[in-house]
Amino acid sequence: MALLSVELKINEKLYKTNPQRTDLGRKILQYSILLIDELGLERFNFKRLAERIGSTEASIYRYFENKHLLLLYLVNWYWEWMRFRIEIKLIDMEVPAERLKAVISCIVDTAKRNTTIAFIDEDVLHRIVVAEGTKAYHNKLVDAQNREGFFVSYKALCEKVAKVIQENNPDFPYPRSLASNLLEMANNHIYFAEHLPRLTEVEAKEDTLEQVEELLCYFAWRLVQPGQPPSGASAKSNGNVNVHQNNGLQHS
Repeated sequence: MALLSVELKINEKLYKTNPQRTDLGRKILQYSILLIDELGLERFNFKRLAERIGSTEASIYRYFENKHLLLLYLVNWYWEWMRFRIEIKLIDMEVPAERLKAVISCIVDTAKRNTTIAFIDEDVLHRIVVAEGTKAYHNKLVDAQNREGFFVSYKALCEKVAKVIQENNPDFPYPRSLASNLLEMANNHIYFAEHLPRLTEVEAKEDTLEQVEELLCYFAWRLVQPGQPPSGASAKSNGNVNVHQNNGLQHS
């Protein structure tokens, strides 16, 4: 199946007109990502977006009620894209440890640009998720928005990760907690490496994503299989997280 034919299902209450189905809608998504990344959510507004795409504010309001719902749409798109990629990657994989390794890889490398979907730059969208993503649900309206189903995509993603964790250890008592923590850790430690480096051993380098993948593998394996720690693993090696092979769960 060509990725160009994929339309990710996003909660219909987040938009007025489905932006994935029109040229203008796709343009709104494409340039809102670039503009939020450039200006930050606080300075971003529909007037600036309209100027960037050569349209009118009114035309943007026909798609989204406000910029917060647009942010929620973009974050939901990212969650759905990650879940889609996990499902594709796990096809024909049967070994539980390899499946968990693949899930962790997807959590991290979903950030990498996929040029077959022209209107979404996953690399830039990932920067928005890292820097602005928590604003989607860390706000006073979260309970009302939760009742509207705005976070179903995130819950489904966490549930998918949790099930793979349980495949590795059915008796592990906190699969959902670990799943959500792996997702949050991936973003937090990229952010820390870039802005608050004393909060992490991950360094802001060309291989930052690889470092984060090793970090997640290390924590996941230590918690899910505490009786089988990675042989010779150390929390830090030359400034980077270092995880050695154990039962297939290793960064590669």
